[in-house]
Amino acid sequence: MTSTFTEQRRVHLEALAARLPDRGLAGRMLGNDDPVLWIWHPRTGKQTIVFATPSGNGWLFMWSPDGQESADDIAQTAKLVEKLLSAGP
Repeated sequence: MTSTFTEQRRVHLEALAARLPDRGLAGRMLGNDDPVLWIWHPRTGKQTIVFATPSGNGWLFMWSPDGQESADDIAQTAKLVEKLLSAGP
């Protein structure tokens, strides 16, 4: 049985995943009870894992290195991840 917490996390990550193709990125949901979003840039081969976690003011997306954005701003999150994964070596 999936918890409400897991369902909310999945909804946020799926909303972000839906924005990836418009930015030239690909993604795949991983994990069952603790879902994360694996995102990669097909051209550069760079990749990251995005987590969704509750915070005092709602939900946050977090990714390495040092990425963080409100889950309320999915477009900005997609833009920041694209910038990270598009950058040169």
